[in-house]
Amino acid sequence: MVRSIHCSHGGRPPQILSLSLSSKTLTFPLSLPSSLTTSFPCLSLKLRPRKSRALAGTSKSNNSLKTVQCSSSDSNPRNVDESNYMPQPFSVKIPVGDRHILVETGLIGRQASGAVTVTDGETIIYTSVCLADVPSEPSDFFPLFVNYQERFSAAGRTSGGFFKREGRARDHELLICRLIDRPLRPTMLKGFYHETQILSWVLSYDGLHSPDALAITAAGIAVALSEVPNSKAVTGVRVGLISDQYIVNPTTKQMEESELDLVLAGTEDAILMIEGYCNFLSEDKLLKAVEIGQEAVRAMCKEVEALVKECGNPKMLEAIKLPPPELYKNVEEIAGNELVKVLQINRKIPRIKALSALEESVLTVLAEKGLLVKEGTSVVSEVIPEIDEDEDEDEVVIVDGEVDEGDFHIKPVSRKPVTLLFSEVDVKLVFKEVTSKFLRRRIVEGGKRSDGRTPSELRSIHSRCRLLPRAHGSALFTRGETQSLAVVTLGDRQMAQRLDNLIDVDELKHFYLQYSFPPSCVGEVGRIGAPSRREIGHGMLAERALEPILPSDEDFPYTIRVESTITESNGSSSMASVCGGCLALLDAGVPVKCPVAGVAMGMVFDTKEFGGDGTPLILSDISGSEDASGDMDFKVAGTEDGITAFQMDIKVGGITIPVMKQALLQAKEGRTHILAEMLKCTPPPSKKLSKYAPLIHVMKVKPEKVNIIIGSGGKKVKSIIEESGVEAIDMQDDGVVKITAKDMTSLEKSKAIITNLTMVPTVGDVYRNCEIKSIAPYGVFVEIAPGREGLCHISELSSSWLPNAEDIFKVGDRVDVKLIEL
Repeated sequence: MVRSIHCSHGGRPPQILSLSLSSKTLTFPLSLPSSLTTSFPCLSLKLRPRKSRALAGTSKSNNSLKTVQCSSSDSNPRNVDESNYMPQPFSVKIPVGDRHILVETGLIGRQASGAVTVTDGETIIYTSVCLADVPSEPSDFFPLFVNYQERFSAAGRTSGGFFKREGRARDHELLICRLIDRPLRPTMLKGFYHETQILSWVLSYDGLHSPDALAITAAGIAVALSEVPNSKAVTGVRVGLISDQYIVNPTTKQMEESELDLVLAGTEDAILMIEGYCNFLSEDKLLKAVEIGQEAVRAMCKEVEALVKECGNPKMLEAIKLPPPELYKNVEEIAGNELVKVLQINRKIPRIKALSALEESVLTVLAEKGLLVKEGTSVVSEVIPEIDEDEDEDEVVIVDGEVDEGDFHIKPVSRKPVTLLFSEVDVKLVFKEVTSKFLRRRIVEGGKRSDGRTPSELRSIHSRCRLLPRAHGSALFTRGETQSLAVVTLGDRQMAQRLDNLIDVDELKHFYLQYSFPPSCVGEVGRIGAPSRREIGHGMLAERALEPILPSDEDFPYTIRVESTITESNGSSSMASVCGGCLALLDAGVPVKCPVAGVAMGMVFDTKEFGGDGTPLILSDISGSEDASGDMDFKVAGTEDGITAFQMDIKVGGITIPVMKQALLQAKEGRTHILAEMLKCTPPPSKKLSKYAPLIHVMKVKPEKVNIIIGSGGKKVKSIIEESGVEAIDMQDDGVVKITAKDMTSLEKSKAIITNLTMVPTVGDVYRNCEIKSIAPYGVFVEIAPGREGLCHISELSSSWLPNAEDIFKVGDRVDVKLIEL
């Protein structure tokens, strides 16, 4: 009698074992889940379980032998109580700064691979992690997708939109998505291609405890608890600086007084990401803040690691698929010599085309050797291991009876190495890795980069202003093969950005920078539409770098919009936007406090691999290829004296404080050089308002007079705008009135109307050319200001006796009068 046992678990294909059986009891190795219980009437099996993808909350299986009873009459081979797989709620308090955050798992989102709620005060973040069952096509970019949403119900509000529900992610939500994504991505193990999705919601917001840094921590914990294989747990904090006191996770009220806003994320060992802005902070103070933030992150990560050991899921390490090691050797042998020559090409486009042609050459050579499979995946070039290495279990053991014709021995046969077959995808991945390796070796061994520069050398800089005659301010900034066209537009309050947030207050932004990265800037064809997350992130970084140098609203009452269009890109385009934006502001006549510049720093971390002394090599003003092949992207903007904005991403295990200090000092030297080059701008910025820019006059009236200007239903202010020809009149509750006009004539006319309308009469004042509105037997009524009339008694109309005022005056006549009594 022959039976087939079909075993399927953990998403793997069924394992089929065909046996000829009599009424014997057999003992043999077989990979099945430890939880599987199956009964056959005449079969008792001893099974060795192997690690498999488990449900959420299951404990890791051990490698001891387990006895499984199988029954052919059982219609459900997985005869288990599914409720046992559901994790029990578990919570832990983690100290952060001067308080604790509460982490809970196992209560909400139990079907997700990992799910947590993190509470700080009355702010609650819920984050889930799920992954696809089937891996996607191998790529050099991990398929990680992050979505963060602030529910208006978290603050007891409803969306102001027509549908009264949350819709497309707002800009600041996308920025927090990037804050979550960037520190997690370097910790994902190479070769794992299952699409991973992190979803994060703000369920409760108290207005005091910011949700952004909390969302980083929640996502890091959820990933650590999930099946996604990552190297280390990640957490994040915010650091503020108030009166020389560093505060970890300050409240929103404390942040109003802080001169630093630093968001830091990392692992127990090192820093993975920092981002923030400050008010001309020195490098030493920034390093101190980073050091304090790292200590807080380190303490949090230790608590998270303990939590993972308690209730974490087994990692899907078996799903990691790496290209065969032999492929690296083949690619280096085929392309090595030519690759050295190609990487010496200075210009970006010719170098990219040469690398593309070399890649095709490698594919052709491998195909000619019969080692390439155009379709399908690569075949691993390893000897397939035996089912079990224990020699005592290699053969079937006959427990009772004699060996007859229906019995046979099951003995694994050693497999011979198969001929290597590499997929085209693997070849392209390996070619990119080999290219990065050769580029790094060239920098470390030869001390020269692709464009021939030394590690600390910057690319040539050229800039010019007054490029666009009708724009209020414009500048073209070029650094090497990176170019930004910056344009400034000035406007009134109506041009301000209106932001909808969790706080029940409309927020207006009077300065904003919008960054655009069209595909033409890299010589490609691509989609044109809504700004990408990258464009929003780069624009915000440049905006934060420029904001500290702007004048106050009292000194310059304009709304300022800066557009930075990248017309050519080879690395560090966001920092080019800072430099171009600063020149455009000067060209628009904005009285900035001082010029700012930005530079992007890179790093080759492991120099010992290429014959160095092991000290990380810092690169100034990195190009696109150095960004892609390097280990760090550290953008720093500011003046010669201090930093205004910064952003750092690490692509390796992390960075230490000494390495960051070296990068900051080298970045300061770079900024100083760039600022000196910006002074050579030809033609230079005009530093005065364009004749096409609107004129804005600010005047102050008594707060109780504001309603007089507005009038009933806004009729009075509309009539003033129509009568004078100005564009807009904006009034505030404190009595500040802003008049926006295209020319001085209309501006002066509206100013005079408002002045007369809100004037406070004073005894002794003389009012000229006042209109007589009505005549009475005892005198005439004269309008000294719009809506303000006074009586000129008949005895004051003439030096001689006058019987009737109508004898010499009529309605509409104009006279000069003096106020003698109130």
